[in-house]
Amino acid sequence: MALPTERPSVYKPALLVVDAQEDFVPPNGSLGVAKGREIIPHVLSLLSLPFALKIFTKDTHPPDHISFAVNHPPPNNVPFTSYVDIVHPNNPKHVIRSRLWPVHCVKGTPGWEFVSGIKEWVETEQAKGNKQVVVVEKGYDNRVEMYSAFEDPFDGTICTSSPSLEAILRDEGITDVYVVGLAGDYCVKETSLHCAKKGFRTWIVREGVASVDESEAGWFQAKRCMESCQESGTIKVVSITGDVAAEWPKSYRA
Repeated sequence: MALPTERPSVYKPALLVVDAQEDFVPPNGSLGVAKGREIIPHVLSLLSLPFALKIFTKDTHPPDHISFAVNHPPPNNVPFTSYVDIVHPNNPKHVIRSRLWPVHCVKGTPGWEFVSGIKEWVETEQAKGNKQVVVVEKGYDNRVEMYSAFEDPFDGTICTSSPSLEAILRDEGITDVYVVGLAGDYCVKETSLHCAKKGFRTWIVREGVASVDESEAGWFQAKRCMESCQESGTIKVVSITGDVAAEWPKSYRA
């Protein structure tokens, strides 16, 4: 994996696995990303490396979530094609237009669980009491869509992840965040933009990401947005090439 040519004086990396959940992968996921299950071996490979933190986000919705098409009246309640205007509860002038989806990742359902392979890995590490493995939930407020694992699209004025992803990274002194997961053109994209905006060097590992739309209009447009949004900080899309840990600065020890 390509890393900066000039090594920073301080370097402490975290791996962020975004929404690797059963509802986001085929064959049974209600919002299955076509190639979603194919990224899991790459994610497991990265999990074997000595990141200072390994964080897993979990899309966690109540049944009455605003993003579910079934919670809106016809005719504008068709999953994937209909949109809804989400109005800030405390500022009616602040409105965000958002796509509607099938019911997915309702807390406690099979689709809310981590995908096979990731689920067993997380449970094993948690059973060992591994404090470097953290699970955060997002999307639990029924009033707002929340693609980013950091905060809602209203700049976090309604909700943040629980526990706070930003606080976890800052408390651990993380400098670099490597992002993988689902989906590249939605939650991975928004999480990465927020990550860089908050001052973390952000790396998206391409083999560990799958998108709802892998075409020019989906993933490639998202990639261009992330790499060109300089106001959000530095985001680079990289590939797994050889031993990632071997390329880390020698000063870094997990």
